[in-house]
Amino acid sequence: MKFPKIQTLKQIAEIINSNYVGADDFPVHGMNEIHVVEPGDIVFVDHPKYYDKALQSAATIVLINKEVECPAGKALLISDDPFRDFNKLTTHFKPFQASNSAISDSAKIGTGTIIQPNCFIGNHVQIGANCLIHPNVTIYDHCIIGNNVIIHSGTILGADAFYYKKRPEGFDQLISGGRVVVEDNVGIGALCTIDKGVTGDTTIGEGTKIDNQVHVGHDTIIGKKCLIASQTGIAGCVIIEDEVTLWGQVGTTSGITIGAKAVVMGQTGVTKSIEGGKTYFGTPIEESREKLKQLANVKRIPEILEKLKQNDK
Repeated sequence: MKFPKIQTLKQIAEIINSNYVGADDFPVHGMNEIHVVEPGDIVFVDHPKYYDKALQSAATIVLINKEVECPAGKALLISDDPFRDFNKLTTHFKPFQASNSAISDSAKIGTGTIIQPNCFIGNHVQIGANCLIHPNVTIYDHCIIGNNVIIHSGTILGADAFYYKKRPEGFDQLISGGRVVVEDNVGIGALCTIDKGVTGDTTIGEGTKIDNQVHVGHDTIIGKKCLIASQTGIAGCVIIEDEVTLWGQVGTTSGITIGAKAVVMGQTGVTKSIEGGKTYFGTPIEESREKLKQLANVKRIPEILEKLKQNDK
């Protein structure tokens, strides 16, 4: 998430009331999670296990809960609670804006696009040309929809990321300031839920087709011309490369990559990154031929046991 204009380190420190290490005028362009940070971004870290990763990341400003040596060319924001202060910054630069109409006055809708009754189109949404948005679709603020996109009834684009920090009194939510971006010629079925990024974009690539009742988690990137069947659940920060097929009731863990042209058969649990160009099945996931051989051999166990008994006589 980039700020509307470049801030200084001192300005950011004043917003969250923190100490800092670095020049007052050190430039701050935005804020992001560690997997998408760029120079000029703030990244937060609140656990010693991840200090080195954050300090050595592309981010040039590290919001951290311990005074450590500052890497050359970077700056630090010292906070007793980086999670809380990251939320403060999101709220400051991208505050919630209530809507008072079904289709916001700030929404931009392209020529030839049809929006059926009872849809909600939020603030600063952009929808391209020749789209068809069926009844009861909800598109939250700042979502971007390309041209020739079809979205079926009951689908929700842009809900908050499922991202929480456990506290003694309960769970604190990491406030989402990202977007959903749907590229040209995408089809999205009924009752799908696509969460926005925490600070970046959840992206559905050009020509991808998504069946009914599919969930896509925050900051996931789905490539071009993918097919995703019903009741599939995709966790956050997943990369699905081009022309991948996920059959019904596939589930994934977060932060993995599914290689281009991979085929994942129904009810498979994708628990790790997998190579492209192969077919997979089962939980834990394996190449389908190997998995089916194993299942065939399991069926032979009674026969093998009987033979062993006969040999013992």
